Amino acid sequence: MHNLCCFDGAIVSADNAHINAVSSCALYGKGVFTTLAIHDRKPFLWEKHSKRLFDNAAILSVSTNDVSCDSVLSSLLLLVEKNSIVNGRARITLFDESASSLWPYEESRATSFLIMTADLSPPQSPIRLALSPHRLNSTSPLAGIKSCNYLENLFTLEEARARGFHEAVRLNERGEVASACMSNIFWLSEKKLYTPELSTGCLPGTTREFVLENLECKEVRAGIDVLMDAESVFLTSAGLAIAKVSEIEGKKFEITNHPITQLLEVTE
Repeated sequence: MHNLCCFDGAIVSADNAHINAVSSCALYGKGVFTTLAIHDRKPFLWEKHSKRLFDNAAILSVSTNDVSCDSVLSSLLLLVEKNSIVNGRARITLFDESASSLWPYEESRATSFLIMTADLSPPQSPIRLALSPHRLNSTSPLAGIKSCNYLENLFTLEEARARGFHEAVRLNERGEVASACMSNIFWLSEKKLYTPELSTGCLPGTTREFVLENLECKEVRAGIDVLMDAESVFLTSAGLAIAKVSEIEGKKFEITNHPITQLLEVTE
């Protein structure tokens, strides 16, 4: 992570960005975020990221009365310039600074926003996947929302890494393939491309959406047996872009040069 960040529009060092310790974001993780790639000094898929960020804020009743898409974008571009980023990544977070009904107080602001940046993550392709023992609840009110309450995702990721894997496949309560801990998942079966539909509880990732807009792909509800019988498997996220999967719990997969693997290379 770079030392300079942007907090409520001001460029400050990371250790000088503070949220209220008794606010809803600090007590309960009430807030939303998005992580995006920076390519050639510009935010990649900005419209998709900003729409999801503000849509998610509305769903969780995180006020955006004092935060606009334009002000966030201006702050992001300023931080990219200050940190001399050509290619990198950024995380934008909207924190709910309001009081909760359980611990009321007179707040001075409803929402604050933080932007932080870092270098691109080192490539991790091909990736080895575990099968996570922790089920995703597709009926949760947070399903499909990129909220600051992200501990479950981190816990499942760390469990997989403790067993020597890079990431993990998560199934929902019905036993359907939903996603990886931090990524969306695609697979090839009989040369056709598939991905879990949103009803499985998977996050509507921006890279996932970009793939669906540019390639023929069917959204489905499928069990782990379908995934294990696939010819090739891929993960997508802003951090990974599109990464090839080499195995799931010891089951090997072909490293196929399907058009999905060249999609972002052509665009960039």
